[in-house]
Amino acid sequence: MDCDVGFLGLGAIGFPMAVAVRRALDKKHTLYVFDVYKPSCERFKEQNCEFGPIEILKTPRDIATKASAVISMVPGPPEVKQIFLDKSTGMIGAPESSDRLFLECSTIDTETARFVSAEVEKARRGTYIDAPVSGGVPAAKKRTLSFIVGRGKPDGTSILDTRLNHLILSMGDPNKVFWCGGVGLGLAAKISNNYISCSVLLLIAEAMAIGVKAGVDPKLLQEVIHNSTGQTFMGDNVCPVPGVVAHAPSSNNWRLGFKTQMFLKDLSLGINTARQFEIDPSMAEQAYRVYEKASKDPRCIVRHTL
Repeated sequence: MDCDVGFLGLGAIGFPMAVAVRRALDKKHTLYVFDVYKPSCERFKEQNCEFGPIEILKTPRDIATKASAVISMVPGPPEVKQIFLDKSTGMIGAPESSDRLFLECSTIDTETARFVSAEVEKARRGTYIDAPVSGGVPAAKKRTLSFIVGRGKPDGTSILDTRLNHLILSMGDPNKVFWCGGVGLGLAAKISNNYISCSVLLLIAEAMAIGVKAGVDPKLLQEVIHNSTGQTFMGDNVCPVPGVVAHAPSSNNWRLGFKTQMFLKDLSLGINTARQFEIDPSMAEQAYRVYEKASKDPRCIVRHTL
């Protein structure tokens, strides 16, 4: 990369994404970081300062003032609006710039993305591109995330396109970069994908329970499903039975990868988008009710840990 970079949101997925960016940056450039939970910033700096300079800044506006490329990975639409448009701390308060790149990796609704993009453009603060990711924490750690980009495939002739490619390839698999054509379309594709993945995880849990209760060895059952028509990414990576898939959260003391409450957000995006186009979201509505109940279980309430 030929510039300083900012990263906002050092959560479960954002943290390893930021690690990948810092490792890919030339040591003469600085990575600026921001998160509302300051211990995450401090831990990030302590663990990754050997790869080059890292500075913790106080506001998103400070990040955009210092960086020519900014990546954000925050929980949802309200947080995106806040980091971009807040009058006192938002990135829209940074100086004007024609070549500043905002790479929005959060999963939000298309309307919010298009609204924020229009406000950023109107204020001449740079270019906003929605680029939600898929693959979860394991792919983020391995730098093999899928990027679903709300932009046409770049021709590589502009500074912005060069920076965009460098950033994406520092975190993602080059064979899993999808150029969807325009602002919001990357998110529309990601919402469609999450509609499936959030719902199918419940099917996996129920199917494993049926087989195990009937007497099938859980490892054998997972192997059968993996090699049959029930095979899915979620079954291969997020199997809910401990000791079946070595890298699954269930086999690692339920290590945090994706909060139960976030399933509600992702399913809501799919349900609301479906209704916009007069599609009956019957599957997602059923899944939403299950996750809503689970989200209130004390075992699913996660607090920050270092």
